[in-house]
Amino acid sequence: MPELAVEGDAAVPLEEALVVDDVGDLEALRTAFDAGTPVVARAASAEAIRAALARPEVACVVVPPERRDLLGIDLTTLTYG
Repeated sequence: MPELAVEGDAAVPLEEALVVDDVGDLEALRTAFDAGTPVVARAASAEAIRAALARPEVACVVVPPERRDLLGIDLTTLTYG
C-alpha cells in the first residue's frame, strides 16, 4: 500500500517524483511508472486519498500540513468499505 504522509515530511523526495494534484491523467501516471519515476499524489480530502490509493502507479499520497487529521483515517475502511 502506498505511503500516506504530510507534504514536506514524505519519504519520497518530491523533486525526484511526478507530483500530481489529482490522478486523472492516466497516461502521465503510466509513463512515469514505466520510467521508474515515483508518483506522488496530493490529496486534501478522504475522497482524494481513496482515488489516489486506487491507482497502482501511486507510491505516496501527501496531505497538506493543515490536514494532518487525514493521517488518522482508517485506510482499510476507506478503501474496502
